Amino acid sequence: MSGTGAATAAPDVVRVAVGVRCEADSVANALSQAARRVTEISAAAQSHGVAARDLASTSASVQPRWDREGTAIVGYTAYHQLAVTVRAIGDLNPLVDAIAAAAGDSLVIDNIALDIADRGPLAATARELAFADARDKAEQFARLSGATLGRVLHLVEADAGFGGGPLPGARYSMAADAGSGMPVQAGEHTVTATVRVTWSLVGDPSERSE
Repeated sequence: MSGTGAATAAPDVVRVAVGVRCEADSVANALSQAARRVTEISAAAQSHGVAARDLASTSASVQPRWDREGTAIVGYTAYHQLAVTVRAIGDLNPLVDAIAAAAGDSLVIDNIALDIADRGPLAATARELAFADARDKAEQFARLSGATLGRVLHLVEADAGFGGGPLPGARYSMAADAGSGMPVQAGEHTVTATVRVTWSLVGDPSERSE
């Protein structure tokens, strides 16, 4: 028999992908501007309570910019992306404001994702509910067939699912007034589990599984 289970909880962290895009007339100048902006963003984030371990560079690159005809290079653009983990959702709004002030018009916000820091307890609960669901079905069919459940012969768990990721599964709202950051409403995320369990069927009630 197959069984499914689900456990829900409110997200407790926000994962923000922020970056800078800096244009200059040379590779060196573009990289220098990007490095300065990243340093300023990091300082602003840490001044708003973000730990150093919650700041990580995820990508960096520099690309030439071409004229309209695509025949001559007119400058260079440097990109640098940071992953920022915010461990108190209420801190997101002032943090984004501080980062925007530090980065200026070079700021790029690629993604804001609500998440759960530790999904382990939710996954364990979802597995227990999935197994109970499968057992309830199996016991019903055993009764209908005049038998009882014996021992478990085989058990397979499908990959657990998580109803989180970039904002689906949670409510998201932009601020109504300009300059007030990016507040979010947490909603709930769901962890699901699916199992398939095979029991033996026995006719002697004394051999019924606990």
